[in-house]
Amino acid sequence: MLKIWGRRNSFNVQKVMWLLGELGLAHEHVNAGGAFGGLDNPSFLAMNPHGRVPVIADDDGTTVWESHAICRYLGARYGSGRFWPADPGERSLADRWMDWALATLQPDFMDLFWGFYRTPDSERNWSAIRDAVSRCARDYSLLDRHLAHREYLAGDRFTLGDIPAGASLYRYLRLEIERPRIPHVEAWYRRLTERRSYRENVMIPFDDLRGRISF
Repeated sequence: MLKIWGRRNSFNVQKVMWLLGELGLAHEHVNAGGAFGGLDNPSFLAMNPHGRVPVIADDDGTTVWESHAICRYLGARYGSGRFWPADPGERSLADRWMDWALATLQPDFMDLFWGFYRTPDSERNWSAIRDAVSRCARDYSLLDRHLAHREYLAGDRFTLGDIPAGASLYRYLRLEIERPRIPHVEAWYRRLTERRSYRENVMIPFDDLRGRISF
């Protein structure tokens, strides 16, 4: 059986858990990282030398780390056609948004989430927080313009391209910050909330991370 290591309140882990649910794949979840520790164990470092989650091990002995690499692997191996189109051009539509989320949206959102939410009130750097709020507003406004003419990021159906940006969106919409008017993103979010695996793996409480820089 496929095995995944990671803590459920890590949104990188949530990306993979969400996709596992979409694919209907039976799997064993092993708590690791954060309060669970274990990332510096030799057995874990043998799977991922970087000592980070998520990591998966397939039943044929294949081990994959890095959330987007894992999603692509799962899509190619178990979601051919649905999550891994045969046509490279069609596949690139999702790939572009996965890479954009990793290179642009995720760093901006993590600066905001760590600076505003995970840093204790007395230690917040408000200049850096305002900058991160502005960058996230720019990113989500870009998504809003893109989604004005389509239901999902890669077109009119749900693809791998929706997972990275969709995973952070739940938390973004719940932060007590000023956000731009993004009606098309909010409509996309409502469509995501109709997906059972999104509700079960992404829409989960994260209060335990408030004001917590480390475990």
